[in-house]
Amino acid sequence: MQRKKGLKIFGIIVLILIIILAILIGAIYWYLNSKADKMQKVELDEEELGVSAEVEEKLSDYRNIAIFGIDSRQDTYDLGNRSDCIIIASINNKTKEVKLVSVYRDTYVQIEGHGLDKITHAYSFGSAPLAIKTINTNFDLNIKEFITVNFDAVKEIVDSIGGIPMEITSEEVSHISGINSAGNYNLTGEQALAYARIRYATGGDYKRTERMRNVLTAVATKAQKFNISQLNQLIDTLLPRIYTNLSANDIFSMLPSTTDLKITESIGWPYETKGITLDRWYGVPITLESNVTRLHQEIFAEPNYAPSETVKNISNQIINKTGYDK
Repeated sequence: MQRKKGLKIFGIIVLILIIILAILIGAIYWYLNSKADKMQKVELDEEELGVSAEVEEKLSDYRNIAIFGIDSRQDTYDLGNRSDCIIIASINNKTKEVKLVSVYRDTYVQIEGHGLDKITHAYSFGSAPLAIKTINTNFDLNIKEFITVNFDAVKEIVDSIGGIPMEITSEEVSHISGINSAGNYNLTGEQALAYARIRYATGGDYKRTERMRNVLTAVATKAQKFNISQLNQLIDTLLPRIYTNLSANDIFSMLPSTTDLKITESIGWPYETKGITLDRWYGVPITLESNVTRLHQEIFAEPNYAPSETVKNISNQIINKTGYDK
């Protein structure tokens, strides 16, 4: 009798603990929903994003998210804004490794309805949906999610976390206010933005995209060490300045693995490129097909990758237009 009574009490305690846990989870979920409501959200039709069934299957272990930095200093994120920064954040769902791929803004690609043009113009022509479709069809990717921020957002985010550590070279000094010599600095938001946007220095746009990835990596690395109060402040600063199709459920599902994520690689794409002046200057992949092949081999561990017919056709169009085949 005593044993049965003990088991009954134990069962009640377990039930109470489960109820408390459910309440806590519910409270966290409500909290996240209330925060996510601050974002500027948009729904995308996944059928219109150019992801083929074959690519979907091949890249099923990867969650690829497009990050766009647009040339707007206002909270406008739609048509008419060029994507000054294009980064593909590739998350390996099994290993939790994150690889960042910067796409050079002047890269010559096929944009649906607009022919061959700079990839930066895709966002201006058709906002995030067309920009995502352009990446998917030219790169054989499966991107369905995106995040867009503008320049002011970058400044506020960096300032809200107390700046970011960065090594500044002698060539970069003159482009950043308040810095007079090469060395290691804790950059303010204004300085971090100036650093990320340096174009007229050795390496041009190629080095520029590397600086953008450096800023993103520095922010992510610092944020991983934050306590609850600091994270709350960062979230309050960040979310109102984001334009995205990620929902509260998407963000909630990612949280358990956030601390395990580690940025392991950061590259610029195309690997091989050559400039050409037609109606304006373009960066031509030499060739699109070979650059896409190398991307899949190195980022997605596909040693025997063969480009889709779509990529091959676009690659041939670029060769016919420019004459650049090697």
